[in-house]
Amino acid sequence: MCSDFSELKTGYLDWLQYNKGRSPDTARKYGGYLDRLEKFLDESSLSLDDVSLSLLEKFTGTEAHNAGLHQNSRRPMVAAVTGFFDWLLKQGFLTNNPAENLPYPKKVKRLPVPIELKNAEKIIMQCDLKTFKGVRDAAMLSILYGCGVRVSGLCNLNQSHLSFVMHNGVEWLIIKVTEKGSKERLIPAPHETKLYVRAYLGHDELDSINRSLPNGDQVLFVSLRNRNIPECDYYGEARRIAPRSVNDMIELYGERAGVPRNQAHPHAARHLYATELVEDDVHQLRVQSLLGHEDANSTKIYARLATRKLMDEVNRANPLGKMNIHMTGLVKNITKPA
Repeated sequence: MCSDFSELKTGYLDWLQYNKGRSPDTARKYGGYLDRLEKFLDESSLSLDDVSLSLLEKFTGTEAHNAGLHQNSRRPMVAAVTGFFDWLLKQGFLTNNPAENLPYPKKVKRLPVPIELKNAEKIIMQCDLKTFKGVRDAAMLSILYGCGVRVSGLCNLNQSHLSFVMHNGVEWLIIKVTEKGSKERLIPAPHETKLYVRAYLGHDELDSINRSLPNGDQVLFVSLRNRNIPECDYYGEARRIAPRSVNDMIELYGERAGVPRNQAHPHAARHLYATELVEDDVHQLRVQSLLGHEDANSTKIYARLATRKLMDEVNRANPLGKMNIHMTGLVKNITKPA
């Protein structure tokens, strides 16, 4: 059954990507959920013909919850499973679709949690710039924190996506980012990012790595080892660093620096970038453009996180601050400059 499942899964994912036009990232994500389903069925000694609605409800419900998946994360799992079984039915591999009425978990709206500036600083400072790995990691982190790209966009970068241009007599780095559904956008990088990237590109160890792609371009950020790939094949696209490796890197640095786990992941860097732009009164349309949001409501969320200016204004203008009451002396001690 494993062999049959694997072949059918591959067929479905190819159809999803090449016939339905879904992105490679979506195909990979759905493939991961179907890998979980394959393992779940194997452990229960079940075949695809044995699958029922109640079994799939258990897989996408109790089992997924016990595996640590939040209900929002279970929604694409349900989409992957329902799509797979619908495809199996239409292709004639099944006579009925057990996932036809599989319910989606209720979507929960949660405010994003940005990493605090001091914690982002701690993570970047974990990078040892005396080593090639440290220089690479610092360059990647500077793009995540300084440009707000998704981890997929970071890992998809090739060298041709970097443009060094002059503006008002100063060199700038412009990064062309490709994310979600192959959508592209240009992001001016901070000068700190430019310097980290220059240090990475100029490192002697990078020169010894074959990053060449068939179109003449080069993978930008490389992995340093992959035991699943033979040494003779470990070049070009095979050298591209994976999102999972970036996640692991940030988690490790965060653990070493004492950064809370809910801030030590790539998307917390994107939340920080967005929140800081809003804090400094960058126009919403520009923030939306820099983040690559199609929906303006996605950008508006960050206005709810931007509170520094509000705190300063409340401290300056609130009525209690203009009274002489019990707490006045204590408040003056709390708010006086350090």
